[in-house]
Amino acid sequence: MSTDERPPVRALMTDRLGRVAIRCGQILVIIVVAALVVYALIQLKLVVIPLLIALIVAAAASPLVNWLRRRGLNPLVATWLTLIGGLVVLGTVVWLIVIAVRNQWDDLSRSIGEGIDEVQRFLAVTPLPVDREQIESIRASVVDFLTSSQFGSSALAGFSAATQVVTGLLLGLVILFYFLKDGEQIWNFFLRPFQGHRYARGQRIGRTGVNVLGGYVRGTAIIAFVDAVGIGIGMAILQVPLALPLSVIVFLAGFIPLVGATFAGILAVLVALVSNGPVTALILAGVVILVQQLEGDLLQPIVLGRSLKLHPLVILLALTAGTILGGIVGAVIAVPICAVAWAIIKVWNDPADLSGITTPDLVDRTPALPVAGAGDPATAVPGGASAAVEQRGAKASRVERRSRKRR
Repeated sequence: MSTDERPPVRALMTDRLGRVAIRCGQILVIIVVAALVVYALIQLKLVVIPLLIALIVAAAASPLVNWLRRRGLNPLVATWLTLIGGLVVLGTVVWLIVIAVRNQWDDLSRSIGEGIDEVQRFLAVTPLPVDREQIESIRASVVDFLTSSQFGSSALAGFSAATQVVTGLLLGLVILFYFLKDGEQIWNFFLRPFQGHRYARGQRIGRTGVNVLGGYVRGTAIIAFVDAVGIGIGMAILQVPLALPLSVIVFLAGFIPLVGATFAGILAVLVALVSNGPVTALILAGVVILVQQLEGDLLQPIVLGRSLKLHPLVILLALTAGTILGGIVGAVIAVPICAVAWAIIKVWNDPADLSGITTPDLVDRTPALPVAGAGDPATAVPGGASAAVEQRGAKASRVERRSRKRR
């Protein structure tokens, strides 16, 4: 036999370096597939974003639909009442905002002009390297842009975006209707190929996802409402213009954790600065800080609870990824999706199924059961409690299959 014979391919792939290479190749394949999936979702964002928003709203509104059903209403009637009621509330809020803006827009425009002149006078007497000519040049540039063809093309692009928004809203309403009416049936349809513990896992994931998503959205809405009411009362007392529209902006921005309420508060303070002066702006800034501190330290732990509270770093990463992939809408839906994903990971395995757990702590605390017919403790089988739990899990799976056949 020649000494320069090459080793077989199987030996090359099964040694330590070969196993590492195979694992790296698998990871690369997963990354490529994930990138393709993300790219496809971005290309289909006109469908994906309404679908996700409808899912979030349906999870938040499902308790109301279930309550109406328990009162004897038909599922179709309960769904229509919930949907029409939500649209009426939303339309009323938009109508109040339009009236407030229309009544106070002239005063706000005059106040903004006076505020800009005051800023110019302030910059003129400060040692900052900004003179009046530079400010006038910036203002002229803004006016030129508004009267240029570039602004016209931007307006056309904005019209196209508005058309997509309207299409997405209509599609989202249709999807929301079916989620509210037939959500459970839709989920059971996707679980038909599964049986036994896989079917039970699918049911567990569905219940957990709806509960966590609905609880997160409802809790965030309560916190955002408290922020909007507190800051709105402060603006009303200080007589800041557009208090109602700014309060609505604070409420909507509250659905973007960490940064949304902060930016909305800064906007309210800026409006107070240009319309009422620096003293009012400082007072309103104190009100914003006080409301947000009370919300973060007192209200949020009570409403959301520790089980739904994510680490700030996770929230920041989710917001960044959501903003890159979906803009403002992506930032809004990124955190609840992340919360649901984490909750699903925690309930992926049945808590009662301990047959695969062999940690030292569990082994030490598990009593030994002797083998049938043997009296020697040395022949005891450690982990007998795990076997009993496994038997209970198998029995539960059989019961689940029988109940499913009856259905």
